[in-house]
Amino acid sequence: VSDSEGKPIEFATVRVSGTTLGTTTGLDGSYRLSVAEADTINIIFSCLGYEEQKRRLIEPKGDLTINVRLKPSAATSLDEVEVKAIRKQTGSMQSISGAADYRLKAADATGGSVESLLTTLGGVSSSSELSSQYSVRGGSYDENSVYINGVEVYRPLLVSSGQQEGLSVINPDLVDNISFSTGGFSAEYGDKMSSALDITYRRPQSIEGSVALSMMGGSVAFGQSTKKWSQLHGLRYKRNNSLLSSLETKGEYDPSFFDYQTHLQWAISPKWRTSFLGNIALNNYKFVPANRVTNFGTANDAKQFKVYFDGNEKDKFETWWGAWSLDFMPNTNTALQLLATGFLTNELVTYDISGEYWLDQAGTDGSDTEAGIGGELGVGRYHEHARNRLKASVIGLTLKGATALRPSSTVVYGVNLRREKVMERASEWELRDSAGFSLPNDGENLRMIYNLTSRQDIASTRFAMWGEYRYKANSSLGFWNINAGVRLSHWSFNREWLFSPRMSVGFVPEANNQWAFRFATGLYYQAPFYKEFRAAVYDENGNGTVVLNHDIKSQRSIHFIGGADYTFRAFNRPFKLSGEGYIKALGNIVPYEIDNLKVVYSGYNQCNGYAMGIDFKLFGQFVEGSDSWLSLSLMQAREKLNGVSVPRPTDRRYNLALYFTDYFPKFPRLKFSLRGIFSDGLPTTAPRSSRDTVYFRTPAYKRVDIGLMYGLLLPPADGETRTGISKLLKSVWLGIDIFNLLDISNVSSYYWVTDVNNLQYAVPNYLTRRQINIRLAVDF
Repeated sequence: VSDSEGKPIEFATVRVSGTTLGTTTGLDGSYRLSVAEADTINIIFSCLGYEEQKRRLIEPKGDLTINVRLKPSAATSLDEVEVKAIRKQTGSMQSISGAADYRLKAADATGGSVESLLTTLGGVSSSSELSSQYSVRGGSYDENSVYINGVEVYRPLLVSSGQQEGLSVINPDLVDNISFSTGGFSAEYGDKMSSALDITYRRPQSIEGSVALSMMGGSVAFGQSTKKWSQLHGLRYKRNNSLLSSLETKGEYDPSFFDYQTHLQWAISPKWRTSFLGNIALNNYKFVPANRVTNFGTANDAKQFKVYFDGNEKDKFETWWGAWSLDFMPNTNTALQLLATGFLTNELVTYDISGEYWLDQAGTDGSDTEAGIGGELGVGRYHEHARNRLKASVIGLTLKGATALRPSSTVVYGVNLRREKVMERASEWELRDSAGFSLPNDGENLRMIYNLTSRQDIASTRFAMWGEYRYKANSSLGFWNINAGVRLSHWSFNREWLFSPRMSVGFVPEANNQWAFRFATGLYYQAPFYKEFRAAVYDENGNGTVVLNHDIKSQRSIHFIGGADYTFRAFNRPFKLSGEGYIKALGNIVPYEIDNLKVVYSGYNQCNGYAMGIDFKLFGQFVEGSDSWLSLSLMQAREKLNGVSVPRPTDRRYNLALYFTDYFPKFPRLKFSLRGIFSDGLPTTAPRSSRDTVYFRTPAYKRVDIGLMYGLLLPPADGETRTGISKLLKSVWLGIDIFNLLDISNVSSYYWVTDVNNLQYAVPNYLTRRQINIRLAVDF
């Protein structure tokens, strides 16, 4: 369908007279319509601002091509009217807008990752700018499922949530849509207890691409498409040496993180389509520490910790995953998909690091010790060793589909079979000497303070099937969005069957459609993966061995969530105020501790607990044409550990986050962004201890990152014609970021120093300080 000049008309209506069959044209004016055979068929072409055209087909058969030119209508043209509104959330998944702008404009140490965007939302928090891991409403970092184009993706198992962590599995240069649920998600999403993140990669419209460079690395993305074929590729490389150099532990940091992703699509026919999604991630971390000086304590009790290191650390994390899908649409009401997936990880953590340390009262040289006013508190040496290797593979086959029963209701269903294999070979130990005495000291033997070995091979099969009913319709009371479903799964390792019913209801009242209400409930399970049923057993001499708990049960969480949105206009701009309260009843919990940024599970179902809280979010255009939001979360997450009620390791009682964007009206080329986090500290304990004996909280996490971008070349305006090299480019932006603007020393974890009297001192491990980053972004 085109106009009188031959230019394509998008969103023109093509319908069959006397029936409900119809469609609309795409961006290129093309359309496709399937019609049952008849003696005569009348096709009507229409579009606002054009005269209606009709075509009569006599005894049509097979495939026909009908091209139509619409003439402008003689009606008087009206001035342009712009309508702006904010989408109402009536389901458990919230759509996150501004993802593409966030990649370009936001200043954050991860390089504009999707996860750092999530941590500014209500109920979501992170404890380190060096990590892409996040906690949702008191859940662990392993309780969040992530899907890319319907494929569940996995994280490496041995990596810590710190400087060894590489690139996020999600490439922000390829993202089109982001849907995220902080609880109450539907049955199609897998067996996780806290959240579901659903990412859709875009389909390029033509030839397009981007290049981004900064002091921490760079990325390249390229896309191309035709009517039947499309390809999308993304390359990323990260070397955050400059960021790591601001840590207190000085030395030679040599991180190298590489990632390649591709998404290929081919429309075989109108009914058949196939696609491939692939990823290769090669992450290497090398570190040769030299020395460290940490000052901590209070003004009246200041301490200084000095270490001189010897040795190095070499880590390698390689992952490959891919997914091939075959889509079939037998008719306009049903869509089926066959999905074959594979995931392989090869992980190696090796280090031999020794250090000689001095713990002193700051400002003294030890001469005043007898006077009781300070001096040397501890002198010692330690040696840490690890040779840990893990290989894991997951191969799966999924068949899923959706059938529209009528315009207002749809049934979604699926079945999945997965085969998992894990191989672990681990040996790690620590030798500690304090004031000439090896710890622990029995006066006779030389003993290590910690050692653990593991030699495990496991193969298991998982089966799951699900079905859900979706209903969306308007009534005299208002708009209803109802989703009810059930998930059934089985795991051969512990022979456990799981039954998980889930339901959500959304309602927009007709009397006042500025309001939207929603409620969700369901029974959710955390199907154990390897490190959750991996337990350590110690003999009388303190030697540790890893065993597998074949009696492990899935952790359980019952969700009750209620929320409401209120949309309004202020300063002649759209805003939305959201509030959501929740209660999660937790059972069969496998307790864990966070040991120097690594999650260590006990391997046994030992606890019951709960999480409850309320989240608020104010979203809108504080500055016209630029989305921003402010989130506030209040929460309490506790569990009963060994008969003692204690906070969960991710119990962040308050969290305040701000993402703010601005531009300067007189300087449209200049844009500004601010990302601020202020959140409660987390409970922590000494290594190989637990919170039921003693715990304390880290200081509050406070961080502000700002970014300033200047448009060297802005996107072309309507009707603008470019010449030369600018004809090939859409936009060019040059920016400067200031990470940790206020230069706050946030604590990530603690290093524990033990003296000969077995007294332990917690020496804080601080995160990165203020850093400046320069970046260039080019879109073509």
